[in-house]
Amino acid sequence: MHDPIPACMQVPGREWFAGLRLPVIAAPMFLLSGPDIVVAAAQAGIVGAFPTLNARTVKDLESWLQDITARISASKAAGCCKGTWAANVVAHSTNRRLEQDLELLCEYKPPVVITALGSPRRVVEQVHAYGGLVLADVNSIQFARKAADVGVDGLLLVASGAGGHTGQLSPFAFVETVRSFWDGLLVLAGSISTGRAVRAALTLGADMVSIGTRFIATTESMADPQYKHMVIESNFEDILCTNAFTGAWANMLRPSIVRAGLDPEHLQVAGPMNVTDDPHAGNRAWRDIWSAGHGVGLIRQQQSVAEVVADLERDCPWAPDSRRAAPSART
Repeated sequence: MHDPIPACMQVPGREWFAGLRLPVIAAPMFLLSGPDIVVAAAQAGIVGAFPTLNARTVKDLESWLQDITARISASKAAGCCKGTWAANVVAHSTNRRLEQDLELLCEYKPPVVITALGSPRRVVEQVHAYGGLVLADVNSIQFARKAADVGVDGLLLVASGAGGHTGQLSPFAFVETVRSFWDGLLVLAGSISTGRAVRAALTLGADMVSIGTRFIATTESMADPQYKHMVIESNFEDILCTNAFTGAWANMLRPSIVRAGLDPEHLQVAGPMNVTDDPHAGNRAWRDIWSAGHGVGLIRQQQSVAEVVADLERDCPWAPDSRRAAPSART
């Protein structure tokens, strides 16, 4: 027997986490996570997440939010959904949709909003106004301190080995250093593909984990079938960390670079990051160059989200102890 969720998260204000099957977020993967994977994750008992920019237009985003909230509400009413969901917003200054997307999120009220690539200050103000939690996606100690200073509820630490935009810090150093000044909710990401890795992250001091690569090849993922096949066939040696495509360091699949007609050994560094370009409109840096994390070699078949979660649970027979209590939620 074990508790459904770590004791440190059983505090007032975090009721949407109560009863999770595993302390896992199915990471909001750019161009890959949509309503189907979000709902499937929630139904499987974890947190399903998606980036708002995956919806091509603001109107599409509203349709997605209607779909997600309706299906999850129906599943909860039927007693077959113990998970929850989160939306991810790019807070970068070049995101021209930020205010419109936030307006919709305030209407549909995702329990959790995850920020990335910019200051979470504006997001914190608006999400806290309706009672939601804000997690800041950070890949350095400096960014973690800045996010903590603006009142986020949790820090999502992107450590070395994460797929897509990655960090450069070992999770051992990252978690320990952040814990020296942060006692709130802490989520760890980077090369977590198995239940054993989930357990290790909790032992290290994280409260939850965020898993991306393991969910790329799921049936509910929006990834191109060839992308899913490449993930299944790839190993660690096929990962290239480069800043040639978005201006930020990212772990990409070398075979996809070759497939796009480029030489992985002679790539030109991209200019400053700019998210105003429509990633759906044929920009191959987003569409055709595919990412994956260091754990890609552990994926050898296509599965459903439910099957992945069952595998994680089987390999993670964790029983939370009396870990430190997180600070009380806002009143």
